[in-house]
Amino acid sequence: MANPIVFFDLDGTLLNDNKEIPKSAITAIKKLKEKGVFVAFATGRAPYMFHEIRNELEIDSFVSFNGQYVVHKNEVIFKNPLNSEELDKISLFALESGIPVAFMTHEQTKANMEYHPHMEESLSSLKHYLPPFDPEFHLNNEIFQSLLFVSKDNEHLFINNYKDFNFIRWHDYSVDIVPSGGSKAMGIEKIIENLDASIDEVFAFGDGLNDIEMLKTVGTGIAMGNAHDSLKSIAKHVTNHVNEDGIYNGLKYFNLI
Repeated sequence: MANPIVFFDLDGTLLNDNKEIPKSAITAIKKLKEKGVFVAFATGRAPYMFHEIRNELEIDSFVSFNGQYVVHKNEVIFKNPLNSEELDKISLFALESGIPVAFMTHEQTKANMEYHPHMEESLSSLKHYLPPFDPEFHLNNEIFQSLLFVSKDNEHLFINNYKDFNFIRWHDYSVDIVPSGGSKAMGIEKIIENLDASIDEVFAFGDGLNDIEMLKTVGTGIAMGNAHDSLKSIAKHVTNHVNEDGIYNGLKYFNLI
């Protein structure tokens, strides 16, 4: 392969349980860049949530919001916001059911409820604080992803009842709401088009359910040792745990570094 391209998920892939990048992963990315390999992120996070990581690793291209907001070399090349009217229906129904919803732009997040333990527990796992209260924020802003703080027992109230959206669980008490058909894979394809490259040249590392389409679509999908079993089953290769030099060893396995 002449010009490999590598995409990295963040949480559970580049970031360990302490939300830190292992030193071996930092070394690996430095080696990739020295070899001229194009490196980018593919994450469910909002851009403002990983600004410091982009600066630390000097990476200026990324797929965020699970594919709904894509940046190539610091330029926005694709946006796919949620349907505002349909999102409002979810928000109102969720409130009636005592379930909070957060609305995310590329710069900030607001919520339709001031506090809920599910909101606090899931966001604290990302080391993020509770969002400010603004129940009408989604009506006047482009929302690229929402967070529905619902337990597995109650997710049936939403899944399959709102055809404009996909629901992707990332925590026991939270799911991502993205546009139907939206995925990291779609976002990666937008960057690949800009690079005038082939998807066959792409390597991607991931660990979660929101990485399934990405690993299926790219030329070489790599699951972390700590990945969800359903992701491991479709990966071309399963590397080590994020805490056991998974990124470094996975790149080494394919002779990328």
